Parts: sequence; structure tokens; C-alpha cells
Amino acid sequence: MTKNKFPTEKIKNVKRILVIQTAFIGDVVLITPLIKGVKSIFPQALVDVMVIPQAENLLVNNPHINQIVKFDKRKSKISAFIKTLSIIKNNKYDISISPHSSLTTALLMLLAKIPVRVGFARWSSQYLLTLKPLHLKGKLKIKKNLNLLSPFSNDEFSIQTELFPTAKMLEKADDILSQLKHDSKKIIAVAPGSNWFTKRWPQENYDLLVKRLNSNGYGIVFIGSSVERSICDEIKPKNNFVNLAGDLSLLESAAVISKCDLIICNDSGAMHLANAMKTDVFVFFGPTVQKIGYSPIGDKDIVFEIDLECRPCSSHGTAKCPLDHFDCMRLIKSETVFNKIEEKFNQ
Repeated sequence: MTKNKFPTEKIKNVKRILVIQTAFIGDVVLITPLIKGVKSIFPQALVDVMVIPQAENLLVNNPHINQIVKFDKRKSKISAFIKTLSIIKNNKYDISISPHSSLTTALLMLLAKIPVRVGFARWSSQYLLTLKPLHLKGKLKIKKNLNLLSPFSNDEFSIQTELFPTAKMLEKADDILSQLKHDSKKIIAVAPGSNWFTKRWPQENYDLLVKRLNSNGYGIVFIGSSVERSICDEIKPKNNFVNLAGDLSLLESAAVISKCDLIICNDSGAMHLANAMKTDVFVFFGPTVQKIGYSPIGDKDIVFEIDLECRPCSSHGTAKCPLDHFDCMRLIKSETVFNKIEEKFNQ
């Protein structure tokens, strides 16, 4: 086999492919163009996807996926490794593709005796791979992921992410928002949470913005996990809102977001859900920067950020500001965001 190239004549013989992404929710949304690209190159093959159980719901109803394999590494990683290895070994995959450059993932692919193992040419995991495309610098993460298809095709693939809520989920979203739609000039989803503290725009800023939006006729829908429900309760207005944090599955949340006119959020999974549902995004970037590759993809999306020498201090956020000033988020004023919202809807 030519280095970093798969023989074109063998593509039609591929019967089963495994795509692996066992990182966070946003990362799983970002592989949906990769999954679609795999299926377009190998239409005759079954395409399975491995994710952590917390992200499984995101891929339900995806027409390009044969089945979802769960790797429950957050409990007992060793027992999960053994169990998952047995499953993928029995499935006899011809090709495995992993945008997640972890040694654990590479070992799984190797020990499962998958003959063609594709991943990025970086870090120690690359030595267990057979095809190693470059991890492109300065590109969207989606485009980096799609470069994993370069050994098989020279085609360009769409970067549009996609999720597939059921008709029932969309009807449920309509029911939830019906009164709010009646009482509001526009409906804005607000997702104030993040796994990392420094990726959260300050709660007091969200509070000021939400109350001003409320007093100007906007309906507010709070989106998030059960852990974030208390934050949403603390910043909720007196009326014309609904707090859905912790009440919905990820796919149900995506359905609700699809019915909103805008989402305001941090650099988090909520942003990626909105992009997949083609809802406009206003997002806050603090410790992270867009050139890392996780910026929103919508034409009308806006990133609020402050140009500071200390940015980025992290690629994923931290528990506290390393310099103890948190200016990257603190200096993004609620008035600035409100004015942009008014400008958007009053053009």
C-alpha cells in the first residue's frame, strides 16, 4: 500500500468501517460531516461509530450510521477497554478512522486487528496507525477531521454538521415554545454553562443581558444539563421564559434550539448543537481562540472576544484564570451583546 494512500480499486471491497470519537459532546457533533463523507466514499459499507454513552443520543436517527458502539471509559476504563475490544474484534472491521488522537483508541484499533487504521500524524498514537494524514494547522476542526478521508478520496466534503431529531421531538419543541412564541417578538435560547469555568461568560453578565432582553419583548429559553439548571434559575427573568436545563435529551435540546431565532452561549457543546440545526449563534470566546479550530460555522454567527496577549491560555478552558483577572470574559459587556441582538433583529 502506498504511504498515506488507499488503493482505489479496493474501495468497493470494503464491507465495514468504524469511526471513533470518544471525546466531548461538541467533538461528536463535529464528526458528523466525516461520517457522511465516509458513507459517500464507501456507499456499500456498513459504517459504525464509537462514542461514550453520554454522546450516544446525538447520533440517533443518523441515516449514515449502521450502529453505535459505546465505550464507557468514565467508569472503569480497563473493563470498558476489554469489553469494547471484544465487540469491535467480533465485528471484523476493514477500516477504522479516529479523529481522536489517543493512545487508548489506537491500541483498541491495533488489538482488534483492524487492517487499515487511520488517524492523525501526531503524538505517540500515530505509531500504531497505518494511514496518517496531517492534522492541518489553522483550519476548522471539521476540516481537520475531513482530511482523514484524503487517503481515500480527493473530493471536497461539506463542513455542515447535522443532527436528526425525530418528528415527535420537533412537535414536542413546538408545544413547549408555543406560548412563548405568542408572547415574544423573537425567541432566544440561552446556554450559560460549560464544563470549564473559564469558558463561561460571567453569570452577572448573563443576568443583566437576560433581564434586558426580557424587558424588550424577547422570549428566553434556557438550555443546559441538570448541573446547569441552578445557574439558569438564578438568572431567569420574572416572566416570558422557560427553563429546560436538565429536562431534555441532547437531541431534544437540538430540536428546541432549531425552533429559536438565536442562541447565546459559551464556547461549548450548545454552540455545536445550534450550528448543526442551522440556528444563528452569538458565542463568547475567552481562554480559547478561533484559530484552534472550534469556531462556529454559520454565516450569521458572531464571536464576542477581547484581544489580549494572554489568549489563548488553554485549548479547552481551565478551572480558573491563570492570571487571576479573567479579563477575556469579564470585559465583554452585556450592553455590547444586547446592541448586537437589536441590530440583528431590527435591520
